[in-house]
Amino acid sequence: MTIDGRENGAHERFREGLVIPAMPLALSAEREFDPVSQRAILRYYVDAGSGGIAVGVHSTQFAIRELPAFFENVLTFARDIIADWTQRRETRVVMIAGVCGKTRQAISEARLARSLGYDAGLLSLSAYPQASVDELVEHVRTITREIPVIGFYLQTAVGGRRLPYEFWRRFAELENIWGIKVAPFDRYATLDVMRGVADSGRAGELALYTGNDDAIVADLLTKYRPAGRARSSFCARARTRRRVVCRSRRTFSRLARTSPR
Repeated sequence: MTIDGRENGAHERFREGLVIPAMPLALSAEREFDPVSQRAILRYYVDAGSGGIAVGVHSTQFAIRELPAFFENVLTFARDIIADWTQRRETRVVMIAGVCGKTRQAISEARLARSLGYDAGLLSLSAYPQASVDELVEHVRTITREIPVIGFYLQTAVGGRRLPYEFWRRFAELENIWGIKVAPFDRYATLDVMRGVADSGRAGELALYTGNDDAIVADLLTKYRPAGRARSSFCARARTRRRVVCRSRRTFSRLARTSPR
């Protein structure tokens, strides 16, 4: 597998648009890791038609990095369960690992994820609440040398920070970037991302995923066309019981044009 994920087709599937849930951590009543429940959750995601799984990014998992080897154990467990179940179901799932912390920690997590066969890293910038745009961009650039990166705009209410238009424009210009999970729960912040990607000239290359739980449908149906720039929009994938309907950015644009006003 190449460092950009093209060899196994993961990058292309990610660009087409997938449902990618963040795996919550399953605990017993005694607050111990519950492998039976965790396995059931992962199998459910596969059977429900998820095109990807993100591990180590859910709010229930921010603290798993504080316990020696637990982060690695969770990533390994999820990888093994998904590999087994997708083989049985004759399907494929894009595997995404959370990458957190300052540069030294993030490099370590990115290398671990890559060594375990994960396709890309969802990069959190919460460890840099006061960093400048230059510092943030250099941090991201460093991690892209280790693993394909998906940007993560996390809402400030759960530890994220405000990231301006300039950052997202420069972020989108970097090599080995797959896309962005946009989840600031703020329309103006969301617009900063869309403008940044459009002005980078890579709107047709990067996949934009919405994590704005308060505006999922609106995000998926809205066209964003900054003046004089290429159109940007979100992508997603829906699965029916017997068929998969992949609604790309182009399809959602058609839906937006034909929807009642």
